Amino acid sequence: MACVGVFVAYLPVTTVSVSLPAIQRALNASTSQLSWVSDAFVLPMAALILTAGVFGEAHGRKKVYQAGLALSGLGALVALCAPTVQVLWIGQALAGLGSAALLPTTLALISHAVPDPRERGKFIGLWATALSAALALGPVLAGLVLEHAAWRWIYLYVVPASLLAMAFAAKLLTDSRAPGARRLDWPGQITAALTITALVYGIIEGGAGSFTDAKVLVALCVAVVSAVGFVLAELRSTDPMLDLTLFRSPAFTATTLIAMISFLGLIGFFFTLSLYFGLVQRLSTLDAAWRLLIVTAVPLLLGAPVGRLVHRVSPRLLIPGGLLVTTAALLTLTGIDAGTSFASLSWRLALLGLGMAFVITPMTATAVSAVPFRQAGMAAAGNNAFRQVGGALGPAVLGALLSTEAVGALPGHLTDAGLGAQAVGQVTAVAESGGIGAVGAVDLGADTPRMLAALSESFLDGLQLCLLVAAALTLLAAVVGAALLRGPSAPPRTTAGGPAQGRPSEAEATAPARV
Repeated sequence: MACVGVFVAYLPVTTVSVSLPAIQRALNASTSQLSWVSDAFVLPMAALILTAGVFGEAHGRKKVYQAGLALSGLGALVALCAPTVQVLWIGQALAGLGSAALLPTTLALISHAVPDPRERGKFIGLWATALSAALALGPVLAGLVLEHAAWRWIYLYVVPASLLAMAFAAKLLTDSRAPGARRLDWPGQITAALTITALVYGIIEGGAGSFTDAKVLVALCVAVVSAVGFVLAELRSTDPMLDLTLFRSPAFTATTLIAMISFLGLIGFFFTLSLYFGLVQRLSTLDAAWRLLIVTAVPLLLGAPVGRLVHRVSPRLLIPGGLLVTTAALLTLTGIDAGTSFASLSWRLALLGLGMAFVITPMTATAVSAVPFRQAGMAAAGNNAFRQVGGALGPAVLGALLSTEAVGALPGHLTDAGLGAQAVGQVTAVAESGGIGAVGAVDLGADTPRMLAALSESFLDGLQLCLLVAAALTLLAAVVGAALLRGPSAPPRTTAGGPAQGRPSEAEATAPARV
């Protein structure tokens, strides 16, 4: 059921990503509005994932699991009926709330059922495989739907999937709670939500307009003040949402930073890559889906084998090594252009998927095993929260970079293509007001093919900048991992009279595993 839950939680991620060009055309959305389609899902997930983890520990993980499935189905239903991009944001936000409930709960279910860190790594590998399966299946389902129907029907299958999972969970799951009483940390929750929302809002609006705008400056100031408030609230709380003493563990600190930095680059990359397929290569959604499937299929195939390696090979080798492979793959992608063939693109995307496979599972397993057993749920929720913060910032940061660079380069490419000053001014005005994606709808008569060629060149300038930034971020994450991670976890000490079924003794349950 943990695997089913994370599958439902992550299914909308790549389904929506590959459908962004179709959504943009149907709803006449600007680039910044399109960024909010992705971030409306990720923001509530990032802001509330820690609260959902605490709520599950205090009131029952099964209840939170069921609530997460219900919200995922409701969000899909709202998005399915959305007449405007603003209503689509609401549906995405509800689905994000559902994912916020499902992600920490599914990992907590595994930690509760499999307390032995060595054995748990195998099951977290299966959990990561289910996550990768959702990412892999999403684009293909979206492509098949969009070949025959409108974009909104990509949300249809989430509704029955959520209902079926709720029915099975009602019979198969037993409720569990963390030992001891947990209370919701409202000061920490409020300041965390303010920090994440204000930061992402400021970056998206700053990229669409100017970072000197009053509303952008106010948002960024609110983010800084709220971040300080969050730290102070957690230090003073008797029952913190995120116990900051977790960061005394170098392994937990490393995996948390790696999760945030690497997902900022990777999720932002997926956002820009989907636009590349639609705006530059003019591919159908299904053709784009087959290309994205290459990236996600490799972690899907390697998830379980890598899970078995977690306690045999040092995470100091696995995680930085995977990040270095990911960095190399992103750098090779800087060589693509409008005419890049499927074969030339596929090996680059497969290399990217290979690097991700050696990061996702070890990162989660190491974060959970690096802290005392009683804090495993909080560690899992914290790691996922920072991962989603990076995922929320990814489309915002790279979308802003892409838009700024592409719009800035467009007049020069239009002039080089032989367009007159009047046409250049007309197209540039459309790009500045509606984003680079709006240029594709401009009709210049006989000059339209040359305009589209200039649009592709401008987009590629922005894409190359985004790829370089994403590569720099994953390289930074690799350096963090090499500096802070240590060797594999020490084997659990058990005796003939030890706890049954691998459950640690009281002393072992409260002692941090060495990583």
